[in-house]
Amino acid sequence: MQQRPQDAIDLLSELVRFDTTSRNSNLALIDFVEDFLARHGVAAQRIFDATGSKANLFATIGPADVSGYILSGHTDVVPVDGQVWASDPFVLREADGRLYGRGACDMKGFLACCLALVPEMVAAPLARPIHLAFSYDEEIGCIGVRGLIAELAGRPVLPLACFVGEPTDMQVVVAHKTKRSLRVTVTGRSCHSSLAPEGVNAVEYAARLIAGIHALGRELAGGDRDELFDVPVTTTHVGTIVGGTALNIVPDQCSFTFEIRALPLVDIDALLARIVALAEEVLEPEMHARDPGTGIVFELTSGFPGLDTDVEAPVVGMAKRLAGRNDHAKVAYGTEAGLFAEIGIPTVILGPGSIGEAHKADEFITIEQLTKGRAFVASLIQFACKY
Repeated sequence: MQQRPQDAIDLLSELVRFDTTSRNSNLALIDFVEDFLARHGVAAQRIFDATGSKANLFATIGPADVSGYILSGHTDVVPVDGQVWASDPFVLREADGRLYGRGACDMKGFLACCLALVPEMVAAPLARPIHLAFSYDEEIGCIGVRGLIAELAGRPVLPLACFVGEPTDMQVVVAHKTKRSLRVTVTGRSCHSSLAPEGVNAVEYAARLIAGIHALGRELAGGDRDELFDVPVTTTHVGTIVGGTALNIVPDQCSFTFEIRALPLVDIDALLARIVALAEEVLEPEMHARDPGTGIVFELTSGFPGLDTDVEAPVVGMAKRLAGRNDHAKVAYGTEAGLFAEIGIPTVILGPGSIGEAHKADEFITIEQLTKGRAFVASLIQFACKY
């Protein structure tokens, strides 16, 4: 029987206490982590956002002048607004082998595993360093980690590998999709609905554009496939729409949001260009013929590159060895892994907990998964002492 990971559980309890919903500052949690590291003789660097209210934290344990290994995770969590929880989401609750709390699974459980092993990292004769990279605002587009990665890219020595600890049930994930999220604003011309042909109906033109996005999605469903992905095709999705004020008024405003999640080898920007072309070459000329002040505006709200790590890459074999797994997978959701890979750091996704429990009311991680996550970090320490 595996030993109960009480150190990781205690640290997870502390981390869950901080309401690091992406709309909030994460500095109280960063203070806690920095103080924890300092008590073990580890210095940490903060990389702030433009406002100074949020920060990444980067710490190196072991020799700093050679390539090492990154353990990467985000500190922010999704909101609990509108969710009905059985207990306070910011107080860790244990029941039936599960640990409940916002972020317990996604992904403070992984952060707790990393921190729990800091004393062992410090005591170990590391031949290569282990880096802790804790970021902010991952949940709203992998925003915060970009500043941290820019800092890394300017260093003379890049790490050998990066392990992003998103919840994968400790399965090695070698790829995820590319994403673009956009807001579209359609401006029409208002008039009384009895004179509808004299107006430019923003809702109707938005609907035609949405129909085009849907048609593209159906086309892509019959196109390129990769059966290792949980969703094996490139997808489109419209998430929200707002427009109009009353039935008897032709609406002059409508906005909606949509996304594309593309397989790594699919040109996502070419797909986006097709949607923009429908607006610019078909819909806007009709609108301008009645009123040149009308139009359609696209705003990119977030996006991140895909990850596509070769299954034969050393980082994959290493991850499997340390996790005690022989399998690998690809996922539709996105992470900061693709951003690390973009600057030449071989990266995989591997962490405790199930993505199926993320973002839900009564989010939880099992003690068994936390134990496995801790064991992975312990194995990495041993590996970094030799290789």
